[in-house]
Amino acid sequence: MKEGRTIGVIGTLVWDRILDRDGRSEPVEEWGGIGYALAALRSALPDGWSVMPILKIGKDLAEGGRHFLNEIPGLSDTGLVVVPEPNNRVELRYLDQALRVERLTGGVPSWTWPELAPLVELCDALYVNFISGFEMTLETALALRTGYKRPTYADLHSLFLSMNHYGQRVPRTLEAWSTWLRCFDAVQMNENEFDLLGASGDPWQLAAGALGPELKLITVTLGSRGAAYVVSDDFDPLPTTWHKHLEVTVAERALSGKVDLDSAPRVGDPTGCGDVWGATVFARLLAGDQLSEAMCTANHNAGLNVEHRGARGLYRHLTGQLSHVEEQV
Repeated sequence: MKEGRTIGVIGTLVWDRILDRDGRSEPVEEWGGIGYALAALRSALPDGWSVMPILKIGKDLAEGGRHFLNEIPGLSDTGLVVVPEPNNRVELRYLDQALRVERLTGGVPSWTWPELAPLVELCDALYVNFISGFEMTLETALALRTGYKRPTYADLHSLFLSMNHYGQRVPRTLEAWSTWLRCFDAVQMNENEFDLLGASGDPWQLAAGALGPELKLITVTLGSRGAAYVVSDDFDPLPTTWHKHLEVTVAERALSGKVDLDSAPRVGDPTGCGDVWGATVFARLLAGDQLSEAMCTANHNAGLNVEHRGARGLYRHLTGQLSHVEEQV
């Protein structure tokens, strides 16, 4: 990789209020959302890469949001836009180690393609995380697919959530799911989201059928069981090659695999683990790692995230500068 490359990061910065985490009786409030992925990218990218958050921040929390982002070294502020709408706030209530209920309030507006186009043009790769599910419409994602010809990786997470009139996030099937998947070179889901694809058939079979010249890689996080993937048999893990083989119309054969954790599952706070996982995978692929190597590192970093509470200080924790013991002082 040559030096001087930039990865753009589209997502949402969220103020979290977390209840019943780690058996705590008192709620905890802290920055979250895309902050987890930004910390992971900065810790896992090779030398010579910079990170440009492409974020809309509500005016009510803009000052605090900028201060939080400035704590992660090497982030550009070129893509930050302050909007008059209230910033996204999420209340997370944990029912057990993995299961939680989310309630969303506030909400910055979606990006349009005319807004995104000049920003993504500055980027050599693009990481998209649907933290709120409202980062962009399908129309904008299709315009991005057409207008941006460099590697893209998307965590589809909250596209699989609707919102009831109380603001509570409720799992749903994803309409036009095959079109959404093909808007990006690589996509990520967790196991529950992946199973929602199975509403119209076996999800693994549907995933294999979705692979082609647009979609090269599907990853599925499995919690304590590691993570799985689906690729075509001619998959090249180096993202810079993903747009060099568009003449291929269909995958001859789909391959799937699984990468287990390299140690026993860690106990702590699971918030943000999927964000850390996906950001690490994409960063390590950009560094030239093989897919299994990148996923192994991602499993490890997601495990480290479990031992850390919140996105603040996570970059230092992932790089060994701050332990989970020190951060309590």
